[in-house]
Amino acid sequence: MADTYAQLVNSGPGRNLARKLGLPQPAVLRRYEPGQPLVAGPVVVLGDTAGADKLAAELLSWGLDVRRHAVPAEKLGAIILVLDELGHPADLEMPVLAAAGSLRDLRAGGRVITLSRPAGEASTPEAAAARQGVDGFLRSLAKELRAGATGNGVLLADGTTSTSPSALGAVRFFLSARSAFVDGQFLMVSTEDGALPEDVERPLAGKVAVVTGAARGIGAQIARTLHRDGATLVLVDIPGAGDQLAAVANEVHGTALQLDITGADAGRRIIDHAVQRHGRLDIVVHNAGVTRDKLLANMDQARWNQVININIAAQLRINQALLASEHFRSSPRIVSVASTSGIAGNRGQTNYAASKGGVMGMVRASAPLLTSNGGTINAVAPGFIETDMTARIPFGVREVARRLNSLQQGGLPSDVAEAIAFLASDAAGGINGEVLRVCGQNLVGA
Repeated sequence: MADTYAQLVNSGPGRNLARKLGLPQPAVLRRYEPGQPLVAGPVVVLGDTAGADKLAAELLSWGLDVRRHAVPAEKLGAIILVLDELGHPADLEMPVLAAAGSLRDLRAGGRVITLSRPAGEASTPEAAAARQGVDGFLRSLAKELRAGATGNGVLLADGTTSTSPSALGAVRFFLSARSAFVDGQFLMVSTEDGALPEDVERPLAGKVAVVTGAARGIGAQIARTLHRDGATLVLVDIPGAGDQLAAVANEVHGTALQLDITGADAGRRIIDHAVQRHGRLDIVVHNAGVTRDKLLANMDQARWNQVININIAAQLRINQALLASEHFRSSPRIVSVASTSGIAGNRGQTNYAASKGGVMGMVRASAPLLTSNGGTINAVAPGFIETDMTARIPFGVREVARRLNSLQQGGLPSDVAEAIAFLASDAAGGINGEVLRVCGQNLVGA
């Protein structure tokens, strides 16, 4: 559904009126299109560590215009702060204030990225304080940025560096227009696994991917995005959505599998279809889900159980089949769609929030089970996304929900799909058990 308000305040008369009245002015976000530059303008890499030097050299090899010190009044595409050797909160002063001096030169849709270490792995209270300080700093800065600019962070676990494959993959994702609606978030790189693709336009070439709930909405857009990135698709949805499913499958040159994912044999049928039709299975995207909203005082057994069975119990059963299969052992990827409702809660959605919180718990606990085969499991947690479902929300509630994030607008199904495509790629091979919020940095709740 079109955001009429955003269109109005980005027109000439509407823009002037919004400024006079102090109304929100959501920027038109720069979203990914094949062939576009990775970043629009020079990239400043700040920090005096070896990690900063190595990252700057790597970015130069990508053909980016890299600066180690900002030039006054030069419009910038991105600012990257490499904070990988912090030992005390006082160590934040120089790089942070250097970044502050360049913020006014950041272009519309620019990027700020930090690379730091997780506080939980620090060996001293001083180092832990400094590392946790980066979290508060980055999330606060992301709320100060304007004109569609975003701020996100990469956490480097012990044994990883600023140029580990998935650290570079995360930096590329956060720099790119693929992350347009990801703001104020951190991704942990836990291992040296992963590899940057040779063809950055088709990072999933040669992969076979299953997408559940693919007949419409976000699921259909996930299928289109994975197809664009080179994957061969198996699309799954219920028999009642067969015509729509077939249409999407034809569009992406994939195959359709009409299936109730709550069935005891759903995992086996998915594996058999993928292997028989395409010879392999590399990626499974758990997107299928339902809402059956009611206040808990009015909740009945059928409404509760349907949401739990579809949104989480089915995923658990399918994952058991995947992990037991000999056909899902070559650097497999599982990506689940969670929700910010499972993080912050939402009135009238106790069943839905429980199921989506369950998805995140499942992802974290399942991560070690995939490492022996070089696999990963992660989740994407969307916030307010412009879909047919959100279009049915009453006008006033919908307008408030759209504005309650740092980017002051709803996301698009493509924003969710871009995050999933990244987590399904080899570039994210060192990212495991993570939950990436695609919510424009929602201002309410956790």
